[in-house]
Amino acid sequence: MKGEDRRTVDEAEPAGDQAGPTELWTHLRPGSDGLIPAIVRDRRTGDVLMLGYQDREAFQRTLAGGDLWFYSRSRQTLWHKGETSGSFMRVVGRPLVDCDADTLLWVVDPAGPACHTGHRSCFYREMGEEGPVDAVDAKPTAGPEAQSTASTDLSAVPARLATIIAERRATAPEGSYTAKLFAAGLDKMLKKVGEEATEVVLAAKNNDRPNLIWELADLYYHVAVVMEQVGVTRDEVLGELGRRFR
Repeated sequence: MKGEDRRTVDEAEPAGDQAGPTELWTHLRPGSDGLIPAIVRDRRTGDVLMLGYQDREAFQRTLAGGDLWFYSRSRQTLWHKGETSGSFMRVVGRPLVDCDADTLLWVVDPAGPACHTGHRSCFYREMGEEGPVDAVDAKPTAGPEAQSTASTDLSAVPARLATIIAERRATAPEGSYTAKLFAAGLDKMLKKVGEEATEVVLAAKNNDRPNLIWELADLYYHVAVVMEQVGVTRDEVLGELGRRFR
């Protein structure tokens, strides 16, 4: 969407206000089936997370409540994103609308993976010569499917994370969020640490346990990226904690 002709349905209005959601729908151009495609983008990373469809009621419920609602074409019914998985998507303001007013773009703060496979985004595969293949950074983050294939040795996770971060820094694969952080430099990394720390505070204050776990993981990751950038090792940090025990 960047750089293209676009407009908003009053983007400055916060989600959850009740002012005129019915009237706003009349400005859109849904298809003959009464549905309009709805693209979903992560507020923090800018990544496209998924594509769904909304009818008038799903659109109105999203504006009124602040969580994303869709219309399932296969089940022919409304569905509240995250209702069964816990991966709710809190919308940030009203949606962007494309130049023809026939496609929406919702910016969200996700409380978990967008994809039922456990991946952060439904778009985790690239088109290879023989069909779709997993992209370089496509790693499941949560969900029953992801948990069934993930290693049960959680003690190995910090070291593996540090190894992956160092590898991304060295190889800078295209499309890697980690590589983008290293390209942006320390100031960008520190800004992200500050943002994630604020998200942790808000989730804790709101007693939102699933979101708190998600935000703590985000904070841990961004701190690990800073550590790699400045040359501080995990052992040095743990050593300092051990010294305090004494």
